[in-house]
Amino acid sequence: MTLDEIRELTPTELASRKKELRQEIFHLRLQQQAGQLEKPHLLTMMRREIARLETVLTAKTKASKAL
Repeated sequence: MTLDEIRELTPTELASRKKELRQEIFHLRLQQQAGQLEKPHLLTMMRREIARLETVLTAKTKASKAL
């Protein structure tokens, strides 16, 4: 997802997407430990996307508290 797409999501959608990504990372780590992970760069990409989601989510919660 691009940053613009992430910004369009609601806080509940952001939280659910973050949960989905954490589940995917968990499964990728299991594959990595078993030696079956073919694309290790996916772990890095997903961690970065989670960081983007958390950043936007924090900004949205601060903006809603300011109102």
